[in-house]
Amino acid sequence: MNGMNVAAMASQTTPALSDDIKQLIDRALKMEKWPIARLISMVEVESDSAAEQRHVILDYLDSVVEEANRDALVVGITGTPGAGKSTLIGELCLRMLQGSDDLFVAVIAIDPSSQRSGGALLGDRTRVKFPSKDKRLFFRSQASHQELGGLGKKTYHAVRLLRYIFDIVVIETVGIGQSELEIDRLSDLTCLVLQPLTGDQVQFMKAGIMEIPDLFIVNKCDEDALAKKSYHLLRASLKLIDISTEQDSDRARPVFMTSALKNKGIEELARHILSLRQDPESFKNREIQGEYYLCKWIRQNYGGYGIEVYQSIKQNSTSERFSFEDREKAFNRMIKGMVKPLESFPCR
Repeated sequence: MNGMNVAAMASQTTPALSDDIKQLIDRALKMEKWPIARLISMVEVESDSAAEQRHVILDYLDSVVEEANRDALVVGITGTPGAGKSTLIGELCLRMLQGSDDLFVAVIAIDPSSQRSGGALLGDRTRVKFPSKDKRLFFRSQASHQELGGLGKKTYHAVRLLRYIFDIVVIETVGIGQSELEIDRLSDLTCLVLQPLTGDQVQFMKAGIMEIPDLFIVNKCDEDALAKKSYHLLRASLKLIDISTEQDSDRARPVFMTSALKNKGIEELARHILSLRQDPESFKNREIQGEYYLCKWIRQNYGGYGIEVYQSIKQNSTSERFSFEDREKAFNRMIKGMVKPLESFPCR
């Protein structure tokens, strides 16, 4: 493996992109919803041939979108079940589109899968109501497939695809508890949605989930007295654990009070998110994200041995920078020469 060129090694396994898929991508870039949905379905499939197809689709998108310099701001919205995330997202997206004809927003909503059947009721479709003929809005449901962390197994790939097409991608996680923090790995802006009187000061101070969000949303503020009580309790608790909520602080994590019923606070939240699109520092390092999700996939499928193989590929590579596709293809090519598939062993 000495002097290995990862990009050259990966290109040996890259098939050509068919004219049909090129046409599908071109239509998707024109904001046609069916082609977008079809492309997401293609990158969600789990197989070696589907992975190769995903590689050429994303490589092609990277080449054709590079001139447009489009890379969507990814907004992760998480919180406990019943906090009103879906309804809030519906109102928030509509508000962001007001006054901007050239803004395009996509939503991926993750629904929990059954521990028994593996199936999922994609109930978020009933909560988020978008105008069906508006090309500026796109909605997609995903099942979590019992994946821990609040996201689905293929959420990362779907988000990577949508980043090339849209200006803002919103991810709604499965309703979480106190330790599901996966969304912070994928989103540029992580929002924690709370509802009034869902915890006391000690609950707010629990470090796991409270250290992750970039901003906090006290939702369902339909009753002013209860909402203000929770708002001030949250700010006081964050101050005690050294999380600033002051607007003029470099480390500020703002707190918003919102109500879809009373149409309260959503305009301010929308303006805040839109302002972050203009700040390059708002976007997280895409290479670090790719490294995390590739290592996660390798560990799930090949354990510690797979990680050792991948690290040896990186250490002996002559390429200073290479894409997620290059890394994954190089690893697949190397690991297949080392690990035999289960069906190759005789059954006893």
